[in-house]
Amino acid sequence: MSDSETARPATAPEAPGSAPALPREALEIASGYAFTGPALDLGALLWDGECLPDAQIRIPLAVLNRHGLVAGATGTGKTKTLQLVAEQLSAQGVPVFMADIKGDLSGVSAPGQPNDKVRGRAAEVRQEWAPGGFPAQFYALGGLGHGIPVRATITSFGPVLLSKVLGLNQTQEQSLGLIFHYADTKGLELIDLKDLRAVVAFLTSDEGKAELKNIGGLSTATAGVILRSLTAFEGQGMSDFFGEPEFDTGELLRMAEDGRGTVSVLELPAVQDKPQLFSTFLMWLLADLFHDLPEVGDADKPKLVFFFDEAHLLFNDASKAFLDSITQTVRLIRSKGVGVFFVTQTPKDVPSDVLGQLGNRVQHALRAFTPDDQKALKATVKTFPHSPYDLEELLTGLGTGEAVVTVLSEKGAPTPVAATRLRAPASLMGPVAAADLDRAVQSSPLHERYAQAVDRGSAYEKLTAAERAAKGPEEAAAPARTERERAPRDKAGKAEEEHSIVQQVVGSSMFKSLARSVGSQVGREITRSLFGTARRRR
Repeated sequence: MSDSETARPATAPEAPGSAPALPREALEIASGYAFTGPALDLGALLWDGECLPDAQIRIPLAVLNRHGLVAGATGTGKTKTLQLVAEQLSAQGVPVFMADIKGDLSGVSAPGQPNDKVRGRAAEVRQEWAPGGFPAQFYALGGLGHGIPVRATITSFGPVLLSKVLGLNQTQEQSLGLIFHYADTKGLELIDLKDLRAVVAFLTSDEGKAELKNIGGLSTATAGVILRSLTAFEGQGMSDFFGEPEFDTGELLRMAEDGRGTVSVLELPAVQDKPQLFSTFLMWLLADLFHDLPEVGDADKPKLVFFFDEAHLLFNDASKAFLDSITQTVRLIRSKGVGVFFVTQTPKDVPSDVLGQLGNRVQHALRAFTPDDQKALKATVKTFPHSPYDLEELLTGLGTGEAVVTVLSEKGAPTPVAATRLRAPASLMGPVAAADLDRAVQSSPLHERYAQAVDRGSAYEKLTAAERAAKGPEEAAAPARTERERAPRDKAGKAEEEHSIVQQVVGSSMFKSLARSVGSQVGREITRSLFGTARRRR
């Protein structure tokens, strides 16, 4: 055998009249993605700088509840990957939830625009590209932005998540948990911030201190920190996120009339400067789903796939209890048919206990300009199975819309690491016009249910009723003013007025009997699970 023959790379046998055979290493990788059941098409294999359209990289539909990670530096194509996966899930009857940080995912509802770039990418990966939009519902936290308002009551949000939002330390978090426990057992519904502020003020009053004496009590200093945090939070315009009607997370499981899954897009540009708030709200949505969904085990396809964007914000400055709850939620929610994909820049943004549960990986390019970048790159490489690629070199050389992929096979084993040129989304790669977005929201069947905020009687109103009762029968008979009946005033003035009322009420002898006589039946119906969120009877 000649030297030239010896140096020639081994290839698979080539059938007469067939396309050129794949190099043997590429063939071994491609065989790991030859699934027999329903799967999502991600793109074509990259090998030695060439795109090999005969080697298609896919992910089985049935393993998408095994969770995943989409990572990569800014501008490498993560958002388009989310869009590509979301529209294929929708087409196969799986609802999807996506948080839209930058405001450019609304295009999933509209057909894409053909151009030379799209046509070129489709030809490279052998994709039969055709423009198409997908059924979508648009939401906005508290109604700030274009979307149906998403609100949560303070009661269901729970003390652990609320402590994360307010930036409380461990001691303050424990005290807040004690306050929630008292409100639960006394049937004092905490709907919005003024309800919580009223209960805190009572529990630090002369009459209220005895209520918690046997279970630790609440120090005046800690209560002051909590009250100041609530006032500052409200002063930033955040009070709109808490209240009623509370969002039913079952809406995220909606199907379109044609059998496609609905893509739920939570618009976040209006609150992108409040990362602690929106990242914690996303965790509330996930925890609430965990509470309500029944066990299904391993199904043919997931009931919902939840993309958790900017995931590193969730883990920043998180307490051990908070991280433990995240780990447990991710571990257990799989059996309820929900897949969770964390979206961030590098795998090191995700704690190892969580990362170990993410079986499906799409890693876009990383940058290595600084020593910290180089450490992150080396750490990322160590999280992948052994492969024939030089991953450090590959990950810094990937282009936009290219990624390193490894997923779980239909048998649950990791597939070979595959450098992949990804397909182009069929929907619009960019935002739809604001006017079109508003029309979609107004015409949604959910708009009437959630658009208008409601302020019904709860803990705060019970306190004000007690004050009126203390003043005499005439005052007690006067109907409580609702928020809509009050003269407009700035948030600072509103908070000051409410705090003044609370101080007056907790000083009245009438309140003591009211607080002790409120029915505990509601409290018995409130059970708190992971994160201290409340299970609600729907």
